Amino acid sequence: MRAIGQPRTATRTAVAARVRLGVVILTMGDRPAELTALLKSVLAQAGPPMRIVVVGNGTTLPQLPAGVQGIVIPRNIGVAGGRNAALTALRVSNDVDVVMFLDDDGYLPDPYAAEKVRAAFAADPKLGIISFRIVDETGATQRRHVPRLRASDPLRPSQVTTFLGGGSAVRMAVFDQAGDWPTDYFFAHEETDVAWRALDAGWRIDYRPDIVLRHPRTSPTRHALYYRLNARNRVWLARRNLPAVLVPIYLGMWILITLVRRPPLAGLRAWFGGFIEGWTSPCGPRRPLRWRTVWRMTMLGRPPIV
Repeated sequence: MRAIGQPRTATRTAVAARVRLGVVILTMGDRPAELTALLKSVLAQAGPPMRIVVVGNGTTLPQLPAGVQGIVIPRNIGVAGGRNAALTALRVSNDVDVVMFLDDDGYLPDPYAAEKVRAAFAADPKLGIISFRIVDETGATQRRHVPRLRASDPLRPSQVTTFLGGGSAVRMAVFDQAGDWPTDYFFAHEETDVAWRALDAGWRIDYRPDIVLRHPRTSPTRHALYYRLNARNRVWLARRNLPAVLVPIYLGMWILITLVRRPPLAGLRAWFGGFIEGWTSPCGPRRPLRWRTVWRMTMLGRPPIV
């Protein structure tokens, strides 16, 4: 019971403090200065100390600040695999309720970002995932960093059907109930796979523009494997998660969208090679979304056909 004279904000703060936060950062060892800056911004966050894990994905790690756990993986096993390695370490200690996943070249400019995350999860037990707003060096938000179709106003909060993995917070219970990151994806669409399974399990996903991760402006096509993995994983995503009748509609839409975007010829060849690979290679366990989840996603503005 709230003591007489105790402000309600103090009560909310006390409840939020009971949300134990972890932070997972993946690095390939090619951004040492950025990783150092990110860790400083994490360690400067207000509120209780957080459990911080840095994963060296196919690389050794530099000297880490005191209290930061390092995990070295001898070969690069991809974004999804690296995050799962960190989840395994967090489960061993069993002292984290919510995990923030941050790109190693990101930065938290707001020292109260972690407190906002704690308060959000403390306030709503059905909140499963938060997607942060990603801004570039000038403070601008790219359209592709707003996880909804209507992205003209990046400052508008909303419920969404997917999220940005490198600037997010996920309740551990989501992974326990819906499963971990899909390791075989390596990278591309692993967030959407997690998001769809979380929605199907009844969790909510919020886009919170007031929780900001600063990140250099980049293009996903900078990765050599982008076009192939983008197409292969999109097919896997559909095969694993969509009701059978929606699979050809979803993939047909994305063939059309890809052609309209007019990627370079080499990229288009890689894309169609990945598309074929997605059909001819194992995609992992199939757990199609329930139709009520499809309807819920449609009501949120993004039916699972685009």
